Amino acid sequence: MNANNANPTEFTVAPIVDDPDTGNLTDPVVRNAAATPNRVVMVKRSGQTWTDVTADAFCADIRAVAKGIIASGVAPGDRVALMSRTRYEWTVADYAIWFAGAATVPIYETSSAEQVEWILSDSGATATFLENDKHAALLAEVADRVPQVTRSWIFDSGALSSLKELGQNVTDDELEARRTSLTPESLATIIYTSGTTGRPKGCAITHRSFRFEARTIVEMMPDVFKAPNASTLMFLPLAHVFGRAIQLGVVEAGVRTGHTSDVKMLVQDFAAFKPTFVLAVPRVFEKIYNGAGQRAAADGKGTIFQTAADTAIAYSEALDKGGAGFVLKAKHTVFDKLVYSKLRTSMGGQLQWAVSGGAPLGSRLGHFFRGAGIIVLEGYGLTETCAGTTLNRPASLSIGSVGQPIPGSSVRIAEDGEVLLKGPHIFSGYWQNPEATAEALTDGWFHSGDLGELDAEGFLRITGRKKEILVTAGGKNVAPAVLEDRIRADWLVSQCMVVGDKQPFIAALVTIDPESWSRFLSDNGKPADTTIASCVDDPVLRTHVQGVIDQANKAVSHAEAIKKFVILDDDWTEEGGQLTPSMKLKRSVVLTECADEVAAIYS
Repeated sequence: MNANNANPTEFTVAPIVDDPDTGNLTDPVVRNAAATPNRVVMVKRSGQTWTDVTADAFCADIRAVAKGIIASGVAPGDRVALMSRTRYEWTVADYAIWFAGAATVPIYETSSAEQVEWILSDSGATATFLENDKHAALLAEVADRVPQVTRSWIFDSGALSSLKELGQNVTDDELEARRTSLTPESLATIIYTSGTTGRPKGCAITHRSFRFEARTIVEMMPDVFKAPNASTLMFLPLAHVFGRAIQLGVVEAGVRTGHTSDVKMLVQDFAAFKPTFVLAVPRVFEKIYNGAGQRAAADGKGTIFQTAADTAIAYSEALDKGGAGFVLKAKHTVFDKLVYSKLRTSMGGQLQWAVSGGAPLGSRLGHFFRGAGIIVLEGYGLTETCAGTTLNRPASLSIGSVGQPIPGSSVRIAEDGEVLLKGPHIFSGYWQNPEATAEALTDGWFHSGDLGELDAEGFLRITGRKKEILVTAGGKNVAPAVLEDRIRADWLVSQCMVVGDKQPFIAALVTIDPESWSRFLSDNGKPADTTIASCVDDPVLRTHVQGVIDQANKAVSHAEAIKKFVILDDDWTEEGGQLTPSMKLKRSVVLTECADEVAAIYS
């Protein structure tokens, strides 16, 4: 590692893996099947039944499906779209596409017809994997506008079995020639950005970039990926670069991996699968924390839980200052038996690590989970950087930051505060969009659009989004994320958007979490059938939200503080069009939909 001063503007970490001129992302599958054929690397789910899949069987599944893809007429270099929830078949199809010498184009399973049409037409995909008849109907809706898509396979209709049968006449030599034709510079995937503004851009990622990312993550975190009993349950969308990078990492390391797509069933799935580590976005950790608090409150133990939470946070903070004193240790031991052990049991009982990305987690949650016995390793990256460019790791942890640069990469803070990123994992450019590529990449440095700062040890903290900076009528620059992240962390709040660009003061739009609403009603003696819409001006509700905002305002100056807020009738969701599949807020959409509410604030 190197840094030049106490507040460096650039930080570089030396690589720990080589960067070979041969090979591709399929190599770990073949290597694992040859070296440890009987090792369980996947667990295939059918309903509530979980079936072990060995390294040899996993490779055989991929090879047989790849032969079918070849037999169908998919040519080397073709793009094949993949639209499905997270499941075993997704992973098999992804690797089979590569074995066949083609490239994968993921599509979120919640995408609209317009989004599907754009991604298929822009990528030039010639074939698609779909999950179900609903997706097939969506494809049929746009079929006349994407005539190059001539093949489609549906997982729920036996896609993998039919492809295995179709490919029986493709020889092993032909398949191996296709697989090994891919070089480090070959296109592996085109991942389309979530599209908070405008049409999504396709990020072209090579085998070299994704291999470097996956191998580096595994080698830098052996406690997570190389533990003898390492296992993970994948539940985030594999269409997102974060889930995809971890998928590549677990295949690289031979980690026992299961898939689930129903977040509402996570508690039951954790209990059945017992993962040692998981990846999640901050909202999942917020839900786990708030859910535990709500259950305690329902049992009349709300005060005990809050004291236990405060103790966990204090204990974790003390670990960074030389360790806890006798009294704090004793309290922590008591609450470990009463509270923390139950929380760990609810997450399967074996969970030690969690990797968080996609948005800032917040110091309070990070310290709570560490104090409760689960260490959250927060990282930072974008689609263009193959997910994580910075990452906290077991041996180098700074809660509240997004970690240090991964080995082999560099972080630079530009004069205007923008975070610039560099390394072998950076994408090769935007698909068929040289203008956008030239704007994003300068001398190998990727312009993230995020604002941040580095400390003396190279830990990065994200302070805002460059394009989302609000400038008040008084000329004060305000980063919304500082306030929004703190407000969203409250158990009753679902979403928050700070407004005030060119206005005399800062304000906020707030939505209420429907899943927490019943607790609010019970706590305040209100009828169980009371709706959120009927309470947006309720003094008790407004007092709660005002308290949350007052706490958030402590993080900023008076000029940046929220002076007014509006509670909205309905929550913002992906289905409603206000959130992207990766749960990012579409600010332009919300501003359009809530124009009257915003105007009323400043009238």
